[in-house]
Amino acid sequence: MSSTQDVSPSASRRTPFSRRLIWIALALLFIGLALFLLLRSKENPAQGPNPWRGPVAVRVEPARQENFEVKIQAIGTVTPYVGVTVRSRVDGELARVLVREGQQVEKGQLLAEIDPRQYRVQLAQAEGQKQQNLAQLKNAESELARYQQLFKQDSIARQQLERQEALVQQLRGTQQSDQAQVDNARLQLSYTRIEAPIAGRVGLRRVDMGNLVTANDANGLFTLLQMQPIAVQFNVPETQVEQLRAAHAAKKPPVAEAWDRNMRDRLAQGRLDTLDNQIDVATGTLRLKARFENVDDRLFPNQFVNLRLALETLNDVITIPSDAIQHASRGSYVYVVKDGKARVRTVELGPSSDGRIVVLKGIAKDEAVVLEGLDRLEEGKEVILVEAGSAASATPAATTAH
Repeated sequence: MSSTQDVSPSASRRTPFSRRLIWIALALLFIGLALFLLLRSKENPAQGPNPWRGPVAVRVEPARQENFEVKIQAIGTVTPYVGVTVRSRVDGELARVLVREGQQVEKGQLLAEIDPRQYRVQLAQAEGQKQQNLAQLKNAESELARYQQLFKQDSIARQQLERQEALVQQLRGTQQSDQAQVDNARLQLSYTRIEAPIAGRVGLRRVDMGNLVTANDANGLFTLLQMQPIAVQFNVPETQVEQLRAAHAAKKPPVAEAWDRNMRDRLAQGRLDTLDNQIDVATGTLRLKARFENVDDRLFPNQFVNLRLALETLNDVITIPSDAIQHASRGSYVYVVKDGKARVRTVELGPSSDGRIVVLKGIAKDEAVVLEGLDRLEEGKEVILVEAGSAASATPAATTAH
């Protein structure tokens, strides 16, 4: 008995034919689906064509002809015009402190006092020595006068007279030395009174009353800083040095403005004061100093500020927003809108300040310069103008339907 089953020839012939029918049915289904989607897209034009091929929504701003103030902006540090570390010139006990921390003082005002007793004793000792030697000098001068009279009468030898004259000269030298000792003792006594060398504000005290202090201690008693007027130091690139020197040499110094970190609040207004005498080779910058009267104390030492320096005013120049400038290998260029289409304009630029830049060549007054929507523009591209604030929300489909 055989274990295999017999397969009829008619069944083997039907299998390839069935497969062909399945593939033909799938192909017809795919073609029908493609035709359905194509017809549906034609019946629903609201879905629109490819939005990247339609007009571009842009915001423009006309070029302005105006007077333009050329400004330099830099980061500056507020520094006092004069700063002094108040130190004692003599050793001794800090007997009194006569000012408060943070107090405004005048020049020559008494700030503190060192115990003066030992220096008064030294002064008295020097004066006593001076008086003692002065008495000897007077006695020697009296003897010299008598010897001169006797010498005229030929009663004494010349040698005795000359010896007396030498003694008088010696005692006179001693008298000068004694006077110097007295002056030095009086000077040391005066150093026990510590007076303000400048007008300014007192810093935090570093030594309390009752402590022993030494002469010329590195830390000192406290600092004294002049804050009215006050200065702001800042650096500018060496490429702007010539322009700065010309502005500084003018009859009216350039106006300087100090702004806060966020450039929202103007703290003070002053003038450019001075320029350093050399460029820093490490950074390629020049250090400058601006002067502010600081009558309201808004500027504080070591405070960081944004400094604006107005150098000159250009009259009747063409200006556009700095954000409209594009850069390429061919140079700087902008897009302008003419007859509903974007046009490329190569421009020659001048100085910039406060978000605007001077155009020396390439743009005329009132020409519409594209400010927003630049990423999709090209030469000859159709554009749709939108107002400020609506360009970001406007879609190509919406502008096409409109």
